[in-house]
Amino acid sequence: MTNEDPRILELRKIRAKALEGGGEERNAKQRAKGKLTARERVELLLDPGTFNEIEPFITHQGDEMDLLKEKFYGDGVITGYGQINGRTVYLYSQDFTIYGGTLSEMQSHKICRVMDLAVRNGVPFISLIDSGGARIQEGVRSMGGYAEIFRRNAQYSGVVPQVSVMLGPCAGGAAYSPALTDMVIMVEKSSFMFLTGPDVIKAVTGEIIDSESLGGASVHTSVSGVAHVSVESEKAAIDMARHFLSYLPSNNVENPPYVQAGDPLSRMDEELNHIIPLEATEPYVMHQVIEKIIDTGTFLEIQPDWARNAIIGLARIGGHSVGIVGQEPAIMAGVIDIDAADKMTRFVRMCDCFNIPLVTFVDSPGFLPGIAQEHGGIIRHGAKLLYAYSEATVPKICVITRKAYGGAYVVMSSKYLGTDVTYAWPSAEIAVIGAEGAANILFKKQIESAEDPIAERKKLAAEYREKFNNPYYAASTGYVDDIIEPRESRPKIIASLSALRDKYAPAPPRKHGNIPV
Repeated sequence: MTNEDPRILELRKIRAKALEGGGEERNAKQRAKGKLTARERVELLLDPGTFNEIEPFITHQGDEMDLLKEKFYGDGVITGYGQINGRTVYLYSQDFTIYGGTLSEMQSHKICRVMDLAVRNGVPFISLIDSGGARIQEGVRSMGGYAEIFRRNAQYSGVVPQVSVMLGPCAGGAAYSPALTDMVIMVEKSSFMFLTGPDVIKAVTGEIIDSESLGGASVHTSVSGVAHVSVESEKAAIDMARHFLSYLPSNNVENPPYVQAGDPLSRMDEELNHIIPLEATEPYVMHQVIEKIIDTGTFLEIQPDWARNAIIGLARIGGHSVGIVGQEPAIMAGVIDIDAADKMTRFVRMCDCFNIPLVTFVDSPGFLPGIAQEHGGIIRHGAKLLYAYSEATVPKICVITRKAYGGAYVVMSSKYLGTDVTYAWPSAEIAVIGAEGAANILFKKQIESAEDPIAERKKLAAEYREKFNNPYYAASTGYVDDIIEPRESRPKIIASLSALRDKYAPAPPRKHGNIPV
């Protein structure tokens, strides 16, 4: 005979029921698909023993067609807070075993509740998404619930980091929420996003396509640019979320966390002095340049498979978080096209939101020419990048490794966009256009009338390059602050970051700017 208070026993019974989600049978089906349950995902994400659940006993409050006969505690989503590496985060984890994780009015209430708490407490917010979309049985109430979430995604953008981990489907309007967040992580062959599914597309357009080909991880990380990173498993996706947050502060008024550097601050890599080919048309790999300058093994590249001519990612230099932006001359010669401009713009703005200094490596012959690019609005997209660098108030350091031509030079954190320190390597070419192009324009008649036009063009281009397309001419006019040996880049950047640690650059009072989206 027990002396336990029956009310306590009732609580334990109900709580145990809530912990079951959709029940053991549905949990088994979830695992059979190679997927974790919603609670298993939470346990993986957070430091052990730190999770505190909020509103576990909520149930749906009826539906318009009286089709939802069974009520489940939690109503298809787990919400609460815990810690990642000792720092508090708020989160939700959708439970596919309860009505396919579909969003109901009460599920929206729970999600909005923890989003509000995250902002009030100045800590990151993480979404573990696995949902069939809006709960159709609740009609417009479920759509209103999505709108409440979207509004918070937008209003809280740049206030606290928001991370979306895609662990299953995210269909219809639901896809807008991750698209509004700072980091979207997808699982290969397991997660997908789209506004209109394969069946709707077939009915409306006659096109036949499966879910993976329409909105799978490979599509959104290499074609659309919606997602930032794809990984092979749910565990890897959750680990990536933890890793990403390790570079960011908890909110927009804090500085990013400092990690003791494993490399000497004064380390100089002699290979950098030999990495730029003598021939200006010969490519090299900018990724190698970056890896030789940053703290070893700290580069987290973002969107590596989309717009590969541009490079963005988080790293540490001297233990401090930095945002890396650059061109990859080994791909499309490092030209800037529409996708590259968008890719760099979004990243620059995210870094500025969360006080992460920007280090930009420039080697670009310009913007990609062509009718498709011009008609696609390359002017507008390039203007976004210019806008982002101009608006950013974080410390900005620019290293010009080779080509910095025309508009590409201007938009890539040029000195007069407010960049704090601009370094140039001896291989830098800072000019309106390349030497060959300049010779063709300036000396057209002279070349045409020469006995050997090809030789004459080559001679005149060499003379122009020697006189104008070199870092010393740019330095003489104040367009760069110093010309350094490539091997000096790491200690120079670290010294600049240290000097700029207390930078104060208030923007003019305004509601917000009007970026040319």
